[in-house]
Amino acid sequence: MPQPPSPRPAHQIGALPWRRGADGLEMLLVTSRETRRWVIPKGWPMTGLSDPEAAATEAWEEAGVKGLIATAPIGGFTYDKRLKDGALRACRVKVYPLEVTAHRDDWPEASERDRRWMPRAEAAEAVQEPELSRLLLAFDPA
Repeated sequence: MPQPPSPRPAHQIGALPWRRGADGLEMLLVTSRETRRWVIPKGWPMTGLSDPEAAATEAWEEAGVKGLIATAPIGGFTYDKRLKDGALRACRVKVYPLEVTAHRDDWPEASERDRRWMPRAEAAEAVQEPELSRLLLAFDPA
């Protein structure tokens, strides 16, 4: 039987890939590997990289995009990560906007994930985490 989530959230970082499309602001979401739900690229901090640099690395590995990463987070959200042993681990994700300047059709996790550009409202509706949904709706790159 899975254990309840740890009371103290683990620290993760995430990137919010965005661009200005013909119809306005668009955000790039990817599917998670196991549950296939829509999420932003995210992961654990990386030794030798700042949090923004690690977020940009996650965006490349999980979504195949590169660009200009913000140096400060725009906020964060909490979710429960299912670990390999079935246990849940609460994670608090600091989110860094990444203005996409380049994308590739072949990237490290291309065979494991789908990606899709979505208008802000569609992206906010597609994610399951209420805090992330609110963050997407409030994001203003102005």
